[in-house]
Amino acid sequence: MRRDEDEGRRQFSEYFAARREPVRRTAYLMCGDWHWADDLAQTAFIRLAENWHRIRDPQAVDAYLRTCLIRAYLSETRRVWRRRERIVAETPEVAVPDDDAEVTARRVAFTQALRQVPPRQRLTLICRFYQGLDVAETAAALKCSEGTVKSQTARGLATLRQVLGDAVPSLAGVTEGRP
Repeated sequence: MRRDEDEGRRQFSEYFAARREPVRRTAYLMCGDWHWADDLAQTAFIRLAENWHRIRDPQAVDAYLRTCLIRAYLSETRRVWRRRERIVAETPEVAVPDDDAEVTARRVAFTQALRQVPPRQRLTLICRFYQGLDVAETAAALKCSEGTVKSQTARGLATLRQVLGDAVPSLAGVTEGRP
């Protein structure tokens, strides 16, 4: 029994090391704050660790972790103290790795625009376009119908177009690599 527990811990540690940064970046796209993203990713990984022994299909681990992350985010957006946060006109500067200036400017514009999309629509856009899920997989992850995914996607894209205006065509490829 002890050997199985040690093997499970080793497998979880390897999985965590491989998936920590992608999950953190996805969480950042959801909430727009690196500290909150760290908290969301941590919450998701804790839930995964608690149930690691129950997962029988290794192919299902990513889907389970994604569901944990989404539920953690939605739970946090419903908390009263989060609603009292102040939205500021300009986002404070964040350290960005050495990138091409134009790519960095597009990335910043996109993430600021994404923050103005309502939470459910934002999650739908992230699942569909950042994580590359199809409509059915997104519906399963968000626990909603495929029709809801389609309408939330359309509304989210409309909000992004409204916020970004003429900048939309120049944002092609923004979500490639780091957000």
